[in-house]
Amino acid sequence: MILAIPLPSLLLRRLRSSVSTPVRRPSAPDGPPAINELYHARRLGLVRLAVLMVDDLATAEDIVQDVFAALYRRHGADLRTVADPEAYLTSGVMNAARSALRRRRTARAYVPPPAGTAPAAEEQMLLADGDREVLGALGELTVRQRQVVVLRYWSELSEQEIADVLHVSRGTVKSTASRALTILRGLLGERR
Repeated sequence: MILAIPLPSLLLRRLRSSVSTPVRRPSAPDGPPAINELYHARRLGLVRLAVLMVDDLATAEDIVQDVFAALYRRHGADLRTVADPEAYLTSGVMNAARSALRRRRTARAYVPPPAGTAPAAEEQMLLADGDREVLGALGELTVRQRQVVVLRYWSELSEQEIADVLHVSRGTVKSTASRALTILRGLLGERR
C-alpha cells in the first residue's frame, strides 16, 4: 500500500516548474544545446531536486556542479553525442544525492575509538631507560597490586595505612605486596 503524503500546492508547482523547465536552444532548434546553455536553463531546477533529496543547499549545489563537470569532462561543450542531456543530468543528480546520503549515514554511524592515554612528550625525555622499564612492568600488575606497590614504595605509607586506604586487612596488603614484588623481579630481572 502506498501512502500519499500531501504536499503544499506551492511546493508542487515549484517542483513541476523546476522539472519541466524548457531548455533554451541555440539557433539550431533540432540539435542539442551547448553545455553552458543547458547549465543556465537547468541548474536551478536540478539544485531544487537535489535539495529535496539531501536537505542541504550547499551539498545540493555541489552535487549539481559535480554532475555538470562530469558531463563536460565526458562529452565536452558540444553535447551531440548525448542522446538526452537532461535525462543524463537528472540521473546524475539523483545518483550523486544517494551517494551523499550514504556517506552522511556512514559518517553519522561512525563511533571513534576511545582515546587512549598518551604520555606527554617531555615525560618520555625526562625518564631514564630504567624508569620506563619499571613503569612498563607496573602496567603488567593487577590494579590492586599496582595500588599496593605505589602506596608502599612511592607514597611511603605503612602497611596499616595502606590497609586503611584500600579498606582491606593488613595481611592482604602484605601478601599482595609480596606477589607484586615477585612479579616485578621476574619482569625486570634481579639487578644485583
